[in-house]
Amino acid sequence: MTATVPAGPPVAGPRNALTDVAGLRVGHHERSDGGYLTGTTVVLAPPGGMVAGVDVRGGAPGTRETDLLHPTASLQRVHAVTLTGGSAFGLAAAGGVALALEERGVGFDVGPGLDAAGADPAGGPAVPPVVPIVPAAVLFDLGRGGVFRARPDEAFGRAAVEDALRADADRMTRSGLVGAGTGALTCGIKGGLGMASAVLGGTVTVAAMVVANAVGSPLDPRTGELLGARWLLPGDAPDLRSPDPDDARTLAELVATRDPFLTVPSRSQGIEEAEESDDAVSVGPAGTSDGATSIRATTLVVVATDATLSKSQCTKLAGTAHDGLARALNPVHTAYDGDTVFGVSTAQGPVPDEIGLHRILTVSADVVTRALVRALLAARSVATPGGNWSSYSDLAPSAVGSR
Repeated sequence: MTATVPAGPPVAGPRNALTDVAGLRVGHHERSDGGYLTGTTVVLAPPGGMVAGVDVRGGAPGTRETDLLHPTASLQRVHAVTLTGGSAFGLAAAGGVALALEERGVGFDVGPGLDAAGADPAGGPAVPPVVPIVPAAVLFDLGRGGVFRARPDEAFGRAAVEDALRADADRMTRSGLVGAGTGALTCGIKGGLGMASAVLGGTVTVAAMVVANAVGSPLDPRTGELLGARWLLPGDAPDLRSPDPDDARTLAELVATRDPFLTVPSRSQGIEEAEESDDAVSVGPAGTSDGATSIRATTLVVVATDATLSKSQCTKLAGTAHDGLARALNPVHTAYDGDTVFGVSTAQGPVPDEIGLHRILTVSADVVTRALVRALLAARSVATPGGNWSSYSDLAPSAVGSR
């Protein structure tokens, strides 16, 4: 039996985070030392799994198990979703997530007869014969910490699961340079991870987690304002305002070039010297003069609801959520991006009627835009042997209450 989702303006959930959808747990693992600037984020389903769909619109995606999310595929539930840095190499982190879940007996039950005793040939503890279903998507952040091979592996996935299982409610709402957002960039501005949520009529929650790592610009070239800021709800970013003319000019110069790598310290200059120069707020990779060959990106999203949706409806949820990226980035879904949105339902709430589903889909785009803006505002400037990238807050301090 379907239920009506009451009309009325949405309000942010109690934590304004993905975990406002009850039952979801979020964990991260990241490194920003030893040549690393990368990380992995996992969203764990409640017991029994969650329904999921996916919509991939970037021209250069890297994914795992997304075919299983097609509405015609037989499996109906997934046990986690992994977002990670490391480009194609980072898919190894999802393997670590799957192994960590298997060790806990979480997964698709493949039944008796397959090592029914659950014995580990290596002598480990017995586990039931399950196959965790862990769709994943990667973003490009290779070399941003200075070492190309410093990237997420199986251990990152395991650590992210551990973090999700032990984290308290506040820890699961962390944003900025955490998990998959650690090495993220957006048009050369330091990106990161952000969240936002909305409650509809007090009955249904829709929430998003976005890793902002895009080729496209998040800025209005005329004013320096964040394109998605007009979609914010009260409390999302209470100190945000329009940049003053000087900061707007700095940001406009950045956008006008359409080059994410404006200032390139020479091999002889070094990061510390670059930081002391007049271009301290400029951005770019160290030791290269060819920005075009370095434009590799991908924005990743999980949008979730507690409303009971089917796989096809979750797929539509993911597709509509892409509109939230289009509001906040220009251009979006480029040949250099692998923009991927996972739509998930915990199926613990009402089955929406036709109008109710429409409201959920509409708000899915809103929470994605808000989460992306909050990701950029939560980011901080970073200087590594791999490059020097300034945050929006440092590029335009007047916009964040530092006039």
